[in-house]
Amino acid sequence: MNPLRLFGFSLTLILTSTAVAQAPLSTPGFHHIHLNSTNPEGAIAFYAHQFPSATRVTFAGLPALKAGDLYLLFNKVQAPPAAEPQTAFWHFGWQVMDIRQRLALFRQRPEVHIVPLYIAGEGGAIVETEMAETKPGSQPPDGFAFIAGPDGGVIEIQGNLPVERINHLHLFQHDPFCAELWYHQHLNAPSKSQYTEATCAMPRPTEPSWPAFDRRGMLRQPAGVTFDDVAVTWHVQQNETPLAPTRGHLIDHFALTVANLDAWTAKLHREGVKFLTKPYKLGTLRAVMIEGPGLEAIELVESPKSDHRL
Repeated sequence: MNPLRLFGFSLTLILTSTAVAQAPLSTPGFHHIHLNSTNPEGAIAFYAHQFPSATRVTFAGLPALKAGDLYLLFNKVQAPPAAEPQTAFWHFGWQVMDIRQRLALFRQRPEVHIVPLYIAGEGGAIVETEMAETKPGSQPPDGFAFIAGPDGGVIEIQGNLPVERINHLHLFQHDPFCAELWYHQHLNAPSKSQYTEATCAMPRPTEPSWPAFDRRGMLRQPAGVTFDDVAVTWHVQQNETPLAPTRGHLIDHFALTVANLDAWTAKLHREGVKFLTKPYKLGTLRAVMIEGPGLEAIELVESPKSDHRL
């Protein structure tokens, strides 16, 4: 056998293996939102009653609600999860097929509290409403509203849309465009933003806008990315108080699925991302916890399926 040919063949294998190891990893999928609750079974019953497309299941030994392809997982805690100080997590959103019909149903249910919104009315007056309208052709096409959930949570209801499902997780961030850049750089989330680390920090907005929970309005500077069909979106935080870590609060963390946990762990270590845990078992799967730019905990769950759904 020609030793040069053997050497060349071996060199080709080495180069090919190196190229594969450094190939970009696919964008993770969205798997679950993990909530702390004093009464997980009561919380699950509430969500399943208000959103009948969801069903009570168990995942990794934890009580859970399966909504379409996604999960809400619940961890039982002895005391109500802390509401202060503010963490990066604000609320999650649930789209419905007929928001007016759903709100009419909620009004008949004493366990449901529709959170009032304030909008700018005629003549500049600020008035209270149950539902904020959207402009024709926008998404969602027919308005949005909020209801109070278990353990002090807030759920945004959006409609009218083709299927009922969880469709977004909304966060606060000091610099929303920097958060979007972080998720693009480290978690390979698609982004059309042209911002860089040198340009992503923008001046805080000073003019409030409506709709808002507060009559005085809300500061807005929206940014976001998408995993599967779930949007992770940001608004600028409403004050200068530093955000608190999310572990132990109502929304403890959210989880993404990756095909190769070892490859992702190596990539994120190289990039200096903070790890909150070492790899651990989640039921029959492996997972690891990292920290995002707003101190939000993000769980990476290894899933061999190409579509990232378990």
